Amino acid sequence: MAKADAQAGRSSDRQRLISGENVRRILQTQGILIAFILFLVAFSLSSDRFASFDNVSTVFRQVSIIGTIALGVTIVVIGGNLDLSVGSLLSFTTVLVVDLHDKIGPTGAILVMFAAALAVGAVNGLLVGFARLNSLIVTLGMLSAIQGVTLIYTGGQNVDIVDQEGTWFTFFGRDFLLGIAVPTWIFLVLAVALHIVLTRTTFGRRVFAVGGNPTASAFSGVRRARVVFSTYLISAAATGCAALILGSRVMGSQNNVGQGYELLVLAGVILGGTSLLGGSGSIPKTVIGVLILGFIQNGLLLMGYPYYAQWLVTWVVIILAVWLDVASKRGRLFTTTS
Repeated sequence: MAKADAQAGRSSDRQRLISGENVRRILQTQGILIAFILFLVAFSLSSDRFASFDNVSTVFRQVSIIGTIALGVTIVVIGGNLDLSVGSLLSFTTVLVVDLHDKIGPTGAILVMFAAALAVGAVNGLLVGFARLNSLIVTLGMLSAIQGVTLIYTGGQNVDIVDQEGTWFTFFGRDFLLGIAVPTWIFLVLAVALHIVLTRTTFGRRVFAVGGNPTASAFSGVRRARVVFSTYLISAAATGCAALILGSRVMGSQNNVGQGYELLVLAGVILGGTSLLGGSGSIPKTVIGVLILGFIQNGLLLMGYPYYAQWLVTWVVIILAVWLDVASKRGRLFTTTS
């Protein structure tokens, strides 16, 4: 009888252990999705307008610029690096495409803008990938350099498109397709495309390999420098898409229009569960992370809180996200030191 009771006790302990492991695994893999749902429910109960189609569409449109940039930065971070130059690059490319619109036409302006964006991405890729310099230092320096180039290019003046009603350039920032704003389409289509690249191609597997274990990937024949170089080109191209949306929406640009975007973008990437240590991340979860930022801002405003309250809430959410990411790596929430 005692033996049977002991076996039953051990069986119960195993079941509790398995149950605990299942809960932990779910929180690690789907924690961001659960948090997103909880945010939506909480704000929906606090405001009748929050869950309306118009409000949700507005949030998607508002986050399309940050989200588009975040998609490219996600790939850089998965590859084990950072890109803090995207804010200044957004300023420069937006100014460039708007200024050249009236000089060489919208098509030529767009082509030149993307060429300039890719050139900046190539420089970052060469320095980080081939010269093996620290990505934080390189891109932080590039942030300052590009902002300086932007001010020199414009002479410190803002730029505007003269004939704002007679150009098709408005399509990228102001028009709608099937009742959904074009910026939202650009954001979501790019997300799908990059998700396929990461999960269905050899290049995607190499990005994860380089970010997760550079030494092992090198012994496996993966050319790290080329992979890192390509990730920065993708990040720059995504920033160019964001500049296209922003310039088309405003039909003008200030010299510092992208200032601070690099921090918001990185916040969205971190909230999406992409590890700053590299080797893990997901495009769909970055989309969710960016949407969480957008819905936090929108929900707090609808509830009557001042605009700056979102920064405090966002800070708390980011700290929790990073904490949980580190905790999942070491297997516990806290660590002790002797």
